[in-house]
Amino acid sequence: METTEKVLKAMADAGKPLKAGEIAEITGLEKKDIDNAIKKLKKEERIVSPKVCYYEPK
Repeated sequence: METTEKVLKAMADAGKPLKAGEIAEITGLEKKDIDNAIKKLKKEERIVSPKVCYYEPK
């Protein structure tokens, strides 16, 4: 599974907005990889940020 898909799945499974650090804990991925995946997902408009530094699926 691609990093962006792992990040998206972790967000969906959590059922609440998450910070990048929380996603890293859940997935076991490096935070820098999470940050890159979040940037990509935001650009593709697949996630939203309900408050600063928190993200959830659109």
